[in-house]
Amino acid sequence: MERKIVNSLLKWKGNPDRQPLLLQGARQVGKTYSLLSFGKEHYKNVAYFSMEESGAIPAIFSRDLNPERIVRELAVNCGQSILPGDTLIILDEIQACEQALTSLKYFAEMAPQYHIVAAGSLLGVAMKRERFSFPVGKVDMLHLHPMDFEEYLWAAGQEELSKMIREAYSGFTPLSLHDMAMDLYKTYLVVGGMPRAVQEYVDKRDFDFVAVIQKNLNDSYVADMAKYATPQETAKIMAAWASIPAQLAKDNRKFQYKIIRSGARSKDYELALDWLRAGGMINKCVHVTQGMLPLSAYTEPGSFKVYMVDTGILCSKLDIPANVVLHTEHSFDGLKGALVENYIMQALVANGITPYYWTSRGRAEVDFVFQDKQGGVIPLEAKSAENVRSKSLRNYQDIYKPEYSVRVSARNFGYENKIKSIPLYAVFSLTPSA
Repeated sequence: MERKIVNSLLKWKGNPDRQPLLLQGARQVGKTYSLLSFGKEHYKNVAYFSMEESGAIPAIFSRDLNPERIVRELAVNCGQSILPGDTLIILDEIQACEQALTSLKYFAEMAPQYHIVAAGSLLGVAMKRERFSFPVGKVDMLHLHPMDFEEYLWAAGQEELSKMIREAYSGFTPLSLHDMAMDLYKTYLVVGGMPRAVQEYVDKRDFDFVAVIQKNLNDSYVADMAKYATPQETAKIMAAWASIPAQLAKDNRKFQYKIIRSGARSKDYELALDWLRAGGMINKCVHVTQGMLPLSAYTEPGSFKVYMVDTGILCSKLDIPANVVLHTEHSFDGLKGALVENYIMQALVANGITPYYWTSRGRAEVDFVFQDKQGGVIPLEAKSAENVRSKSLRNYQDIYKPEYSVRVSARNFGYENKIKSIPLYAVFSLTPSA
């Protein structure tokens, strides 16, 4: 499956000041697959090593951190030559070997001729737990997110439709295949962007098989909690993780600790949320009191919303039948908004946008606000259907007079009254520079 991360990997490969690369992301977002595919297409050979699968590999790094010795022994282990510039060295699940992580510093300083990439699912968690020595300033870093809707379209054989969506976005002209795109978007909500789930659906077109993949993924997340946390921490992390669907099901989606447990306070579960965020399992959207630059100066860290990293996992945990999402039955109306917000948050983060949300003394609330590269603060209103009336957005416009606003809904493209109307399926086109 084609992934956008390849463009960033190619830039890294061609950078003369290239350092060892660290690719982070939640478990099963496709890090290993992406690196192997990239290596096989753009290098003469690939030397792959998992820090979790064999004790022999971590032992290579335990003796000393001399890059030339490490490379020689890795080459013997994998039975092939490792050549500067021609071989991509992949160190997978690097959080399982602190010495391997530390060695990246020495590769940067003493052996920059080697092309070496490391991947880690729970590196942030492991570093906090084990007090790892991170090679600050000696590695390049990338983050891989679940497949966005455009990547899903590619996987589903709809490359031409994705091009048409981008063309419609560039001129804000209606898309003729709007209904078809909306149907595919609804399918994506259920399937989500985890590559195994996407592949399963593309191969079988059966949501029951997808549900099994999603349940197994959730089980693997829970297993990681037990592996990388103390028993006491694990109980709190699991409770916080389990509460997220209920948090999003509320009309006011602001995170409330009492939903986790009656009487719970922030001090009881802050570390649990930090763990989930470090593991890439959640996205956090913090409240801002003003719609002015820089947004980070107006945050209220204690007021925030928490979204899951993937809509498919959210649908699975909410136990929403696929046909309900696909056919928008009225019984689903109460949760459509939550699912749409989760989807938009997921898309914005994947596009390098840091979203916040804004309220005005309890009278108005804009779902997302973000900074663009032109120095503007852009409000974004999320709507799950075609009804786009919004007093909150008008309130924001009256106060801050943004150059333009964004409304994401089930409506087709359009632009009037300084509001860019973006269909739900086209959020992948929205970038900080757009």
